[in-house]
Amino acid sequence: MTGDRPGPGAARDRGGPGEVDAPDEVDRVVAAWARVRPDLDVAPLEVLSRVSRLAHHLDRARASTFDAHGLERWEFDVLAALRRSGPPHRLTPSQLLPQTLVTSGTMTTRIDRLAARGLVSRGSSPRDRRLVVVELTEDGRELVDAAMASLLEREASFLAGMPRRDRERLADLLRVLVRPFER
Repeated sequence: MTGDRPGPGAARDRGGPGEVDAPDEVDRVVAAWARVRPDLDVAPLEVLSRVSRLAHHLDRARASTFDAHGLERWEFDVLAALRRSGPPHRLTPSQLLPQTLVTSGTMTTRIDRLAARGLVSRGSSPRDRRLVVVELTEDGRELVDAAMASLLEREASFLAGMPRRDRERLADLLRVLVRPFER
C-alpha cells in the first residue's frame, strides 16, 4: 500500500457532493487479507473483486429481465447476434460462434431449440446451397427487440447516479482491463 491513498476499507472522497463512499464488503475483505497477510499486495482485489461482484449482480438482473420475456440468457445472445447483423438478420452457425462463445455442437443444439420455438428458421444460403444459415423470424425479432429495450432501461437505472463523464471513463478503463482476454 502506498502512502498517498487510503488503506483498505477506508472511505474515499470522490470529490463531489454526496460522493463519499462508506466501506463496502470488498473493503472489509481486502482489509482482512492485508491484516493476516501483510506480505501480500492485495491491491488487485480492490478492483477485481468489485468487478466479480458486479458481474454476479448483473447476471442476476439480466436473468430476471430475460425471464420476464420468456428467454434464457443464451437465447437472448443468439437472437441478439442475429438482430445486430442487420437485414436480413441471417448468419451461419460459424458466424454465430464467436459472438456467443460456445462450441459448434452447443450452437447446433441452441439453434434447434430456437427453431422449435419459432424464433429462428434454418435454411440454405442463397449464394451457396451447401451452407446452412440461421435467420431471425418476425416473432424472434419482436421478442429480442422487447427484451433489449427492457434490458437497456434496467441497466440505465443502475448507472443513473453516475455522471456521464464518469461512465465514459469507467467504460474506457474496463475496455483496457478486458482487452487481453478478448484476444
